[in-house]
Amino acid sequence: MQRTKWGGVVDGVSGSGFFRVAEHNGVFWLIDPDGGRFLSKGVNTIRFDQDHVGQTDRVPYAKACMAKYGSPHIWRAAAADRLARWNFNTVGCWSDELVAGAGSRLLASTPTTELGASFRLHRRDQIFPDVYDPEFSAHIRVSAEQRCKHRRNDPGLLGTFIDNELYWSPDWRGTDELLTLFLNLPSHRPGRIAAIAGLHEHYREFSQFNSVWRTQARSWDELGRIEHIAAPFVRLRPGVLNDALETKANLTDRAREAFSADCDAFVAVVADKYFELCVSAIKAADPNHLVLGSRFGYQPLSGVIAAAGRHLDVVSFNCYDFDPGPVIDAYAATGKPCLISEFSFRGDDAGLANSRGGGPRVPTQTERARAFEGYVAAALSKPNVVGYHWFEHADQPAEGRFDGEDSNFGLVTIDDQVYDELTQMMTKVNAAAERIHAAAVPAAV
Repeated sequence: MQRTKWGGVVDGVSGSGFFRVAEHNGVFWLIDPDGGRFLSKGVNTIRFDQDHVGQTDRVPYAKACMAKYGSPHIWRAAAADRLARWNFNTVGCWSDELVAGAGSRLLASTPTTELGASFRLHRRDQIFPDVYDPEFSAHIRVSAEQRCKHRRNDPGLLGTFIDNELYWSPDWRGTDELLTLFLNLPSHRPGRIAAIAGLHEHYREFSQFNSVWRTQARSWDELGRIEHIAAPFVRLRPGVLNDALETKANLTDRAREAFSADCDAFVAVVADKYFELCVSAIKAADPNHLVLGSRFGYQPLSGVIAAAGRHLDVVSFNCYDFDPGPVIDAYAATGKPCLISEFSFRGDDAGLANSRGGGPRVPTQTERARAFEGYVAAALSKPNVVGYHWFEHADQPAEGRFDGEDSNFGLVTIDDQVYDELTQMMTKVNAAAERIHAAAVPAAV
């Protein structure tokens, strides 16, 4: 199988000089700058300075690599060549992007701009950025100009992630709905004003609204002034089983059904506005590269997925299951190619506690390698998948990193010793990826 310098399969297709997407016989692919049929096989957090211990200045991986290689420069070249030997072709999120060009083979890069997250950090009262705020539009335009424009002519940039794991609805971080979060912004915030206006337009009569929401207010004006609006119901995190339970609950309670509809309608509108503004800002600064989405941390509501599909070049999501198939199918509804931007398996024989961190635990490194094989084969059998990025390059500190995670996520130990069984399996599966994906059967329309 002849390959381009980027690792794509030579098909006699002319390259555009940049990565793009294409569909062939119902199967999606990336096309590399030289025209090669390409799947993004990536690793996240490829860094010399990966993971401080807690809130300290100690970086065990950097200490070990300094002793082993003598300098970050030599480490970059060694790390890049090792990844290429394992048939990876992409430097994933939070990595040292100098690794991409440090080895004997070129690697693509996929940075994140954190447009929404960086705006939220300016507004400490916001869990999700207020997309109705005129300052949000101004902020992301300036941020995209600063973070994207200088890369606009870089052939090695596969594409840009907008954000990482934003809060769209109840999840592991809390039970709040996006609608209630916006309703509880300070009264002068544009997002709160827009949320109340949307409810007013839908219900018209305040009494109809209050029969569902059961607030202490007696009018729309008073609703705009009260300090806290409590949700009348608490919904489960989205997912196949929970969605079925929610549907059953709504059938027995009309008020709950109306509340759910209010929340679903609002998050769909916010998502559409978020993706429209962010994609527009990035494309204005860099019209040559793909926008890869915002790395959904879990499968959000269908209205959010639909909004992503309307605006993105590629929909990205993190999926820490043994079988990613059902989640991939949910995103396939967009009709857009999808990228698994984070997944992993942790082995309990690595000498780490694995007490914090996402994803399944398995007893041994042998089972870890088999889990990778099964996961990637299942993903590549789906026609809309164009890549998969493993989390992450090196193990986390036994004492825990900044958020306490202490897991065996690495391809290498914290002393830079290779996990042979896992990387040998990765080498084999990565080499066969295009053949597996070419055999994917398009879903019936």
